[in-house]
Amino acid sequence: MTARLGRIVRFGLVGVVNTGVYYGLYLLLRLAIPYLAAHVVAFLLAMVGSYFLNCYFTFRTKPSLRTFLLFPLSNVTNFVVTTAGLYVLVAWFQVNQRIAPLLASAVAIPFTFIVAQLVLMGRQQPAAPLIKEEERTS
Repeated sequence: MTARLGRIVRFGLVGVVNTGVYYGLYLLLRLAIPYLAAHVVAFLLAMVGSYFLNCYFTFRTKPSLRTFLLFPLSNVTNFVVTTAGLYVLVAWFQVNQRIAPLLASAVAIPFTFIVAQLVLMGRQQPAAPLIKEEERTS
């Protein structure tokens, strides 16, 4: 359980860094291209950085071409939710284009963690508990 909690905390830290990278790129790109295009390009660039941070820091696994190519699956839900959310927030609710991506991205975080863990670690079984269930109840 503590290993999983550690991964969740590290995932959160990587997410903060990744969000900062994405947001900085988004703001810069927005100066030259429309906001949705800026969102897509910034998202893709930040995802590459996220892959390596999650390999080395979060899940402590070796990067490979296979996992690099599969890693975008962990961001499909995130991408769909943030893109739809960004559009809805800006077009329907007139939320500032600078703030809307941050609000839209919060909802997809748990789904991204689950898929990233599956892609980068596979279906590894968690470590057996130190105390078996029968011993706890006796």
